[in-house]
Amino acid sequence: MELTAPSTPRVPIKLVLASIAGVWLAYFALATLRGWLVGLEMFDALLWRRILVTLGSMAVTLALWPLVRLLDPRPFWIKVGAVLLVALPASVLLAAINQWVFADIENKVVATIGEREGLRIRSDESGNLLVDPLEREVEVAATPAPLPTAAPVATGEARPTITIDAETRADNRLRQLVDVALGRYYLLLAWAALYFSLANAEQARAAERREGEYRRAAKASELRSLRYQVNPHFLFNTLNSLSALVMTGKGQAAEQMIQTLSTFYRRSLAGDPTGDVALDQEIALQRLYLEIEAVRFPERLRTRFDIPAALADARMPGMILQPLIENSVKYAVSATTRSVTLTVAAREEYGCLVIEVADDGPVAKDAKPGFGIGLANVRDRLAARYGDAAQISSGPLADGGWRSQIRLPLERHD
Repeated sequence: MELTAPSTPRVPIKLVLASIAGVWLAYFALATLRGWLVGLEMFDALLWRRILVTLGSMAVTLALWPLVRLLDPRPFWIKVGAVLLVALPASVLLAAINQWVFADIENKVVATIGEREGLRIRSDESGNLLVDPLEREVEVAATPAPLPTAAPVATGEARPTITIDAETRADNRLRQLVDVALGRYYLLLAWAALYFSLANAEQARAAERREGEYRRAAKASELRSLRYQVNPHFLFNTLNSLSALVMTGKGQAAEQMIQTLSTFYRRSLAGDPTGDVALDQEIALQRLYLEIEAVRFPERLRTRFDIPAALADARMPGMILQPLIENSVKYAVSATTRSVTLTVAAREEYGCLVIEVADDGPVAKDAKPGFGIGLANVRDRLAARYGDAAQISSGPLADGGWRSQIRLPLERHD
C-alpha cells in the first residue's frame, strides 16, 4: 500500500472566498442596520457606496490571502506577528478607499444636516469651511423687566460666519482616516483568525487521513504476513511428499504432483495477498491442493464439496480454508489406514457466510478444540479483516471426526 507524502494542507479556495465574503457581508449588514436605526441622511445614496466599499474590501482581503497562506506551516507566534504587520497597510488602504468613495457625498450630507439645524455650510476657494447661521425672525417674549446683562437681538440682524480653516479640515480627515483604519484593522485580524482556524481544521483532517492510511497499511501488512505464513508450511509438507515419491520410484506420481503444485502456486500467488476472493475461486484452489494430497493418499483421501451456486460470488480472504483442510489431511487422513472423507460445505445463515471443513477421521484423545498454529493463523486473519464480525470454532463431532466452522459477513462480488 503506497502512502501519500506528508505535506502542508491548504484551505480550499472556495472556503477562503466564503470566509472573505462572510466577514465583509457581516460588516455591510451591521453598518446598514446601524444607519437605518439612527436615521442617517441620504440613506439610499450611502447604501450603494457602502456596497462599493464592501466589494473593494473583499478584493483587498483576497489580495492579502496569498501572503497569509505562506504562513500556514509557520509557528503560531510568527503567524501572529506577521499578520499584525501586514494587516496595517491593508487597513490603511481600506480606509482610504472608504474615504474616497464617500468623499463626493460627505459635503451633501453635512449641508443637509446644517440646513436642518439652521446653518448654511459651504467651502471657499482656499478649502476653508464656512458655516453661516440662517436668518430667522426671533420673537422676543414680553417680560416684566429686561435683564440688564442681556442685549436684545434685533429681528433680521446678521450673525457672524464661523470659519473652519483648511488645515483643521485636513486634520479632521486624517483623524477620520485613522478611526476607519482601526476598524478595518480589526476586521482584517478577525478574518485572519478565521482563516487560521480553517487551516488548522484542514491540518487536523489531513492528520486523520494520514492516520487512517497508516492504520490501513499496518493492517495490510499484518494480513500479508499472516497470508504468507500459509505457503511455506504447505510447501514444506508437499516437498517432503514429493521427495518420498521420488525415493520410492513413483516418478509418474511425482511428475503429476509437480505440475499440480505449479498450478496451485501460480493461482495462489497471482492475486493480492490482502484482498478477498470469490468463494468459487477459493474452492477451486483447495481442489488443486487436495489433488496434490491425493497423490500421497490415493486410497485414503475422499473429498466432498457442498457449495451452493448462489454463494459462488461470496467474498472471503484468499487461502483462508487452506490451514483447516491441511489440518484434516494431517490429523485425520495421514493418521489412519482407512479411507477418510473430507467435506467442505458452505451456506448462508442470517446474513452471514458459514463455511465448514469436516472429516470423519480418528480424533486423538488429547486433542483440544481450537488448538494449533493453523487455526490461530485463521483466527488472526479473520480478526484483522473483520474484527469481531467473524468467528471460527473448531472441535470434535459427536459421531466421530472433526469440524471447523468459519462464520463471516456475507459480502458479494461487485
